[in-house]
Amino acid sequence: MSNTFCVTITECKTNEDKATVGFVVANAALGSEKDTMVFLSVDGVWAAVKSEVDRIEAGEPFAPLRELVEKFTANGGKILVCSPCMKKRGITEDMLVPGATPAGGAALVEWLSNGSPSVGY
Repeated sequence: MSNTFCVTITECKTNEDKATVGFVVANAALGSEKDTMVFLSVDGVWAAVKSEVDRIEAGEPFAPLRELVEKFTANGGKILVCSPCMKKRGITEDMLVPGATPAGGAALVEWLSNGSPSVGY
């Protein structure tokens, strides 16, 4: 069984619950001692933008997105943000939360080729 895990999130502004639940699952994977990466693409890139992360609160029973993202990175989770998707939306690297790194699709392919299962949100 692989020790890596990938969560892909493609929605945030269009569906805040998907971004929130994606980070809930990512934190659960870390808690299960999986080397975990979140790949944000399309509208999901907003889940790494400071102003959006501060704004999103899905409500009970979920923690605010800010808390979920901070917990994820504090516990060693990796966040890769699709750089072409960022560019399309006018998002620059300085707008990202600490721990989020712009990356191309090749980084996702490399992670998945190491045997990581992927769950999409």
